Amino acid sequence: MLLPSLREQVLEANLELVRRGLVLYTFGNASAVDREQGLVVIKPSGVDYDDLRPEHMVVTDLHGKIVEGTLNPSSDLDTHTLLYREFPTIGAVVHTHSEFATSFAQAGLAIPALGTTHADYFYGPVPCSPPLTDDAIAGKYVHETGLAIVSRFKAADGTFLVDPLAIPACLVAGHAPFVWGKTAHDAAHNAVVLEAVARMAYRTLTLPGSTPQVTQSLLDRHYFRKHGANATYGQK
Repeated sequence: MLLPSLREQVLEANLELVRRGLVLYTFGNASAVDREQGLVVIKPSGVDYDDLRPEHMVVTDLHGKIVEGTLNPSSDLDTHTLLYREFPTIGAVVHTHSEFATSFAQAGLAIPALGTTHADYFYGPVPCSPPLTDDAIAGKYVHETGLAIVSRFKAADGTFLVDPLAIPACLVAGHAPFVWGKTAHDAAHNAVVLEAVARMAYRTLTLPGSTPQVTQSLLDRHYFRKHGANATYGQK
């Protein structure tokens, strides 16, 4: 069986989404990539989480061709593989329909950076993709979903506007969030935090009074204490 350890990690990431209440029934999926071998491990489509085992995970190449597995891969496979091709620093992708993050996506709104909880994980607003055109929906819909995400992070010339690991998530307009990280554990962790941040943002925006976004100095202070070469948070 190919990539047994990565299969275990992807299974655990999928189960973490269930434990944290981010998915219902068979909604959502998680995957991870082995960069050296150019292979992706992803959840099979429509299989109940209670029944999932490592051997059920599907292995594909970076263009979605099945390399090992007897089950159909997640219907979001083409989005995952496109993100791996376009974002070479990421190692895993998670997709959920978590309630509050999805509410922002359905409204076509970014999640603003309103406080330090957000700043600890996301170095600025979590963007929302542009709505897909009718032609994109009727065509290679899942692939187009990935392109819509990438458009929020890369310019037309291919240069990065935003580091995908600095803001490891994007809301897909009318759909739901995609989240990523260096590992499957990181991606699931970021998805849990994204939902918490979205919930707080929603509640903050419904309260009376002004809701200014966090200052750049406070954003810098909280983000960089956890991330980067000079991070001070946690144990060495």
